[in-house]
Amino acid sequence: MSSEIAPHVLVIDDDPAMRDLIADYLGENELRVTRAATGAEMTQALSQSAIDVLVLDLRLAGEDGMDLARQVRAESAIPIIMVTGRKDEADRVMGLALGADDSNTKPFSPRELLARIRAVLRRSTMLQDLLPARDEKRRAYRFAGWELNLRTRRLTSPDGERIELTNGEFSLLQAFCAAPRRVLSRDQLLELSRLNRAEVYDRSIDVQILRLRRKIESNPSRPEYIRTERGAGYMFDVPVQVLH
Repeated sequence: MSSEIAPHVLVIDDDPAMRDLIADYLGENELRVTRAATGAEMTQALSQSAIDVLVLDLRLAGEDGMDLARQVRAESAIPIIMVTGRKDEADRVMGLALGADDSNTKPFSPRELLARIRAVLRRSTMLQDLLPARDEKRRAYRFAGWELNLRTRRLTSPDGERIELTNGEFSLLQAFCAAPRRVLSRDQLLELSRLNRAEVYDRSIDVQILRLRRKIESNPSRPEYIRTERGAGYMFDVPVQVLH
């Protein structure tokens, strides 16, 4: 038997039968599970344990699951899998826009939910392995005379000029600075930007990078910093200094 600690899943559902069905099945498949029926119980569980994935029913009695998802996303990057009814397409779209990582539509099989949880865990582990340990005390990044201030969200050029960035451009540049001289695929950039709470979508990553190049490269058509790695993604090819 493996000595590794099993991933911890928090299941929030006000239907006792559904909650127990999910929890029992996940427990039988080597996952630790905590059950919650309300937002208050969810908050208590998050404060007491290190949770790896949330399975959140958006239709809780007397509570708005979307508000709970928004609350979680405002405070952390814990992966969220939403559970919605078959007719709740608007909820699924809004939930994904808020930063949920996946959705499952009722009725569903526990086996399908388990597969989605494992997929989300793989992506989360990939990002943790990719980046150095997250340091919440980081104040800024410096590269080639540029400074990206994480607290004020300002980019300053080597000449001292403030360069305006959209939320998406800021989050992509922050992702690049956190992993300099590493090849990042579009999927990785999408996930890293989501951790920084930006609404960046797969189709627009290339556009965002083009805009970033126009703002920080002396010759955007021959970039020195954000280099394209054909067939693989992009690399931020410059040393980065971390300021605390």
